[in-house]
Formats: sequence, C-alpha cells, structure tokens
Amino acid sequence: MKAVIPEDDAWEAWRPGVESRMLVSARNGAAQLCIFEQWAAPGAGAPTHSHPVEEVLTVREGEAEMWIGDAHITLSAGQSLIVPAGRLHGFRNCGTSKLHIHAVLASPIFEAVPEGATEVTRRWSIPSS
Repeated sequence: MKAVIPEDDAWEAWRPGVESRMLVSARNGAAQLCIFEQWAAPGAGAPTHSHPVEEVLTVREGEAEMWIGDAHITLSAGQSLIVPAGRLHGFRNCGTSKLHIHAVLASPIFEAVPEGATEVTRRWSIPSS
C-alpha cells in the first residue's frame, strides 16, 4: 500500500501562467489513471489538444471557459466536463482570480496531441533505466 502525499510532488511551470502538480500516474504506481492539478492565471489555460483516452476536467476554484470542438461552455467551482477520447478540447481562465483545475485521464501516462501537431507529448511516464 502506498499513500500519495501531494505536498511531496513538485510543482511544474507547464506553460506561461500555468503551474501543474501530478498527483497520480505511472510514475508513482498507477495502472489506469493519471490525476493532476493545474492553476492558471487569468487568461491562461490549456490550448486546444486531444488525448487518446477520456478525460474529466473539474473546476475547483475560479471560472473556466472550456471547449470541445466548436462547442464552448463556462464552468465554475464544483462543475465538471467529460471529454471523450480523441476529441479536440481546451480551457482558459475566463475569471479575474486564479483558476484551479483537477484533471483525470483514463491512462497512467499523460499523452496529448496539440491541435495541428502530429507528435505526441508524454509526461509522467516511468523513467527508463
């Protein structure tokens, strides 16, 4: 049995105005999930991208404009968006305070393809020895 202690995980500057912290992934023993948090400054967020697996984005604090394809919605604290596998999506902080997002992917390794790209970005995989 292994407890996951978020305070032990490092903060990462993922992109300008966005900090992330991995909670659960292949790196700490997960077999089927990747769970992470992001904090985005006003106007910042995640550009349009896709994942090969389903994702759930939950707003913990603040307000987010989220989109899947051409459909846009504004979510506030306590609300979630389920993103089907393979669909282009993204979000941005549309409020005036810091946005806190909790994300769950149905894979222990974060894989994403930015819109227009052909190469997959991978994070939080098990380091090769």
